[in-house]
Amino acid sequence: MAIYTVVIAAVWQTSGFVMAMFLAGLRGIDNEILKAAQIDGASNFSLYRRIVIPQLRPAFLSAFVILAHLAVKAYDLIIALTGGGPGRATELPATFMYSYTFTRNSMGIGAASAVIMLMTIAAIMTPHLYAELKEKS
Repeated sequence: MAIYTVVIAAVWQTSGFVMAMFLAGLRGIDNEILKAAQIDGASNFSLYRRIVIPQLRPAFLSAFVILAHLAVKAYDLIIALTGGGPGRATELPATFMYSYTFTRNSMGIGAASAVIMLMTIAAIMTPHLYAELKEKS
């Protein structure tokens, strides 16, 4: 049950940032397009499905990338809430890396886990960067 409390705290911690990101995305949608669709007889469902949500795609993608990045690096929240316990219930890659590197003095395992974390973040960021660069050209 400990990991569920950490997830709830993480959602609470990041929800304001994600809401601000989506609010900025919603403010960026041109009202003229929405009014034109309403004049053409579009229902509210089709208005959101065909206009609002597609224009929020960059906000969705950015929120996903940032939240995935924070999930991989979640160390401070785990230590503050549970201290890494009970047992290994709240062990995440960042706590594993810190534990092996600094507590157990296994620099090789700690460095290897840090490289795996780097590769995970790179695997998350690469499609995002590809989509952003493809849009601009």
